[in-house]
Amino acid sequence: MGDIITDPDNVPFYGEQTPVEESDVSLVHGAGPSERQDHYERFGSKKGTTFFQTLIHLLKGNIGTGLLGLPLAIKNAGLVVGPISLFVMGIVAVHCMNVLVKCSHHLGNKLGKSSLNYGDVMEQSMENVSCLRRYSVWGRHVVNLFLIVTQLGFCCVYFVFLSDNVKQVVEAANGTTVNCHINQTSVMVPSFDSRLYMLCFLPFIILLVFTPNLKYLAPFSLVANLAMCASLSLIYWYSILHIPTPVNLPYVGIPKDYPLFFGTAIFAFEGIGVVLPLENKMQKPHQFRLVLYLGMAMVSFLYISLGTIGYLCFGNVIGASITLNLPNCWMYQVVKLLYCGGIFFTYALQFYVPADIITPTAVARVGERWKLPVDLLIRTALVIFTCLLAILIPELDLVISLVGSISSSALALIFPPLLQILAYHDDGLSRWVVLKNCLISLVGIVGFVAGTYVSIEQIIARSRLRSSSAFFEST
Repeated sequence: MGDIITDPDNVPFYGEQTPVEESDVSLVHGAGPSERQDHYERFGSKKGTTFFQTLIHLLKGNIGTGLLGLPLAIKNAGLVVGPISLFVMGIVAVHCMNVLVKCSHHLGNKLGKSSLNYGDVMEQSMENVSCLRRYSVWGRHVVNLFLIVTQLGFCCVYFVFLSDNVKQVVEAANGTTVNCHINQTSVMVPSFDSRLYMLCFLPFIILLVFTPNLKYLAPFSLVANLAMCASLSLIYWYSILHIPTPVNLPYVGIPKDYPLFFGTAIFAFEGIGVVLPLENKMQKPHQFRLVLYLGMAMVSFLYISLGTIGYLCFGNVIGASITLNLPNCWMYQVVKLLYCGGIFFTYALQFYVPADIITPTAVARVGERWKLPVDLLIRTALVIFTCLLAILIPELDLVISLVGSISSSALALIFPPLLQILAYHDDGLSRWVVLKNCLISLVGIVGFVAGTYVSIEQIIARSRLRSSSAFFEST
């Protein structure tokens, strides 16, 4: 899953945010709108990002909570099928990111614009086909809708992640040991239901999203990122050292569970929303393809390695997040809390996108004295909405799979190939390219339908099981 990223001034941008103004971009060789723009540079009042800065932003934008759910995804697909599927999915995801950038350049050259965001590309691609021209604005609205669904879905996942991990830490507190080699905790003291923990977090998260300027959160965000990196290193270390031998795990998972793998994997790989903002902001955008390939190769290696190692270590008892399987010693309890701290502050950054799309329209309809109250009211309502969804579906793995299947598959797999067909409608795409694009979109649609269906089916089944358990406990 991809986190929101910030520019050098610590102002987040994502999806519909265009970080570079047209006046800040020029062509070194003075090419016209119809010519290729392979070697232009940013200059003017704002300096673009360097190769290394863009690489760091790309890594940050693709590594999030979805990473911790990949060991369970590997279990759903199998020890051999899972890593191979992740590898193939990584290749397809990178290809779709590259296709989106190409479409942005192609349409930007036609329009004489220096940069386009995802919504612009969708709208202008539909404008390029006469029979779709009247619906082009709706294309932008659809992209905005999926961006909102994706980001609010991330926020729901954060509520569930925070409650599950903090609940486990609290329940194991009395028996927690300092010995991380032999887990001496024998009894977990029952505490509140995880949904009550979500309600406890609710007022603090509401106050968090009231922050008038996200620059104030920049120091906390930096500390959170460092804490998450340290936590991830310790998770790797523990998992590698505790892989049992011999390994006796199925190479191929149960077929009906594969859609859950797809949803979780595409949730983790869905970083396509950060691609155009990053490319638009580079000082030397012609280097972005190298950044994309290098960064996504590192991300894919991280995903495949942690997913496989985590499954090898914990086997069939792997939890929805690998942090839930860590031993109940103080060091790894601190790891869970550090990661929770990082996720808590990341909520405000992920929340920025839907709030920035929704609130301006509502605020513009009221008088000056009501602008701030309306803005805060909408932010409060959106946070409560994500909390209620998390309470209704307090299953971390299923929430991740559902969000990935519904929105991430659309943004990462379905839209980009179709955009290329529309954007190059008058330029003669080869039949092979059209066939390849249709195949990728078809795979995305099948994953969308199957992943959504299986996720909802499992949510209903677990809800019934939970209700039955509660009934028998009360009688």
